[in-house]
Amino acid sequence: MKKFWQKLKKRWGIENDWQVAVILLVFTLTGFSFLFINPLIDRLLGLTEEDPFWIKVVVFIIITLPVYNILLIIWGTLLGQYKFFKNFIVKFFRRLLFIKPKK
Repeated sequence: MKKFWQKLKKRWGIENDWQVAVILLVFTLTGFSFLFINPLIDRLLGLTEEDPFWIKVVVFIIITLPVYNILLIIWGTLLGQYKFFKNFIVKFFRRLLFIKPKK
């Protein structure tokens, strides 16, 4: 476990063990919150089990991903990790949209 912890610190560029714990807590709270919000999104849009898969994929990309990232920013800000999650989301969308970072 200690090796994994050190690997996370190196990957994320942080020094403090407490910060790793808080970041993992933010991911946990975001995922848990999303479990409650995602069905609400589906209900608001009228999505059912019978809807075609491609519609669900489009909704996921256009609505669900941004909602998840907004939750990350909210929880990250509340727990004092706004800067980390802002950078995390920027990096995520750059990869998703195949945008190369400026040097």
